[in-house]
Amino acid sequence: MESRSPIRLAFVPLNDCAPIAVAHELGIFQRYGLHVQLSRQPGWATVRDMLLYGEIDAAQSIAGIAFHLALGLGRVRREVAVPLILSAHGNAITLSKELPSDLIGRGEGLAGFVRHRWKKNRPFTLAAAHRFSSHHILLYNWLRQHGLTPGQGVELVFLPPPLMPRNLAANHIDGYCVGEPWNSESVLAGTGWCPVTSADLSTGHPEKILLVDGGFVDERHDDTVALGAALLDACRTCQDPDFRDELIRILAKPQYTGCREETLANSLGPVFNSGWRKGDASDLHLFYGGELNCPTTAKASWFLSGIRSAGLLPDDTTASSLTRLYRQNLYRESEKLLMPA
Repeated sequence: MESRSPIRLAFVPLNDCAPIAVAHELGIFQRYGLHVQLSRQPGWATVRDMLLYGEIDAAQSIAGIAFHLALGLGRVRREVAVPLILSAHGNAITLSKELPSDLIGRGEGLAGFVRHRWKKNRPFTLAAAHRFSSHHILLYNWLRQHGLTPGQGVELVFLPPPLMPRNLAANHIDGYCVGEPWNSESVLAGTGWCPVTSADLSTGHPEKILLVDGGFVDERHDDTVALGAALLDACRTCQDPDFRDELIRILAKPQYTGCREETLANSLGPVFNSGWRKGDASDLHLFYGGELNCPTTAKASWFLSGIRSAGLLPDDTTASSLTRLYRQNLYRESEKLLMPA
């Protein structure tokens, strides 16, 4: 049965919008009886605001927006639900080619370089995709691991993902942490290199989520479950290595990432060129398998502890009911609807 009205579903142009793109292009939404209207957005702040003001029903999202809205971290609360994890991994840290890989390595030489070799008349500046993002957590922990503290000789700024490569090339920033393909964009342009990926920094970490407005969940429960099932079906397709060439062609379309296929293939293909070495790309993006897609409280807690350790959460703030936010019950209902491959 068709939905009463289109489901307004937003996404940001990244490799891990793949399940949404695939569900649309392959007719998977229709197969589950859904009429979905896609909305491409430049960054996570826009997605947050559109959810806050009821301009969309659901979105591919960073987990931070779920907490930001549910806990009222922006002083305004909105009921939201996470019925599905869309992906794990998918991010990397990119540094300017002006920071030599032979001195920096995987980060062990970064503090010495910044303290003793830094010549620019501005602080060493790195960007993340959003203050309440896994990118910020990963970048913050990486800096601390290698002896640097944000705010003490290192400045952190926040930019929409597609803008990071051009800001690096223009020398406005010295590096960034973002999802693919925007690391590969700088690597293949010869302006950046990746010392580490998020698979290196936090193996198995949850990444993008499906975030649904709480009112939509209450009013259109069956559509919420069907949307989860359709996207779980698409996640399974995205994980299939035999589908990767087609996935790259889909994501290269202007309505999705608009990136060259060569750029997308750098992390979705078998080999990842990091700008200083080449390695196996098989774990750079994970979309499906085991309990990867189940929104468990453990996955919620990973993010919650990360933003707390980065000083983004007041000590007296608690997520009193993670199970109300990360909805395993909705996931299990969607799982039952999943059609055979």
